[in-house]
Amino acid sequence: MDHALPDVDRALSDAARIRRALVRLSRRLRRERGDGSLSSNQLVVLGHLHRHGRATPGEISAAERQRPQSLTRVFAELEAEGLVRREAGTVDRRQSVLSLTEDGRRALEADMAQRDAWLAEALRSLGETERGVLLLAASVMERLGDAP
Repeated sequence: MDHALPDVDRALSDAARIRRALVRLSRRLRRERGDGSLSSNQLVVLGHLHRHGRATPGEISAAERQRPQSLTRVFAELEAEGLVRREAGTVDRRQSVLSLTEDGRRALEADMAQRDAWLAEALRSLGETERGVLLLAASVMERLGDAP
């Protein structure tokens, strides 16, 4: 009698294990952020603008699967801090377009650098093969993150 899990059960089990590992690593990376760091939603907005360039608040909300009302305050905070610039749209002057400022880019890079430093140190404890596996997994996870 074959005691192997059916394909669906195995896929669900694998998915749960990967999710738990990602959540645990994500929590650890959040703990490595310094005091006065950007909020999670601020990072979402700055990261989106860094990756995709200028965008309307609605485009950012939709792409990041957030309600526009949830990010309204975040957009205002980032603008007040000089991390994003708000301009009238070229097609519809009533619609605003946000872009990342140089200060915003530096703030995003500084926030990422703290976590990257911790992760780089942690990676030093792994062997070359393990680091290679993680790099391959990172590529796959990026593809999964962009999947519909």
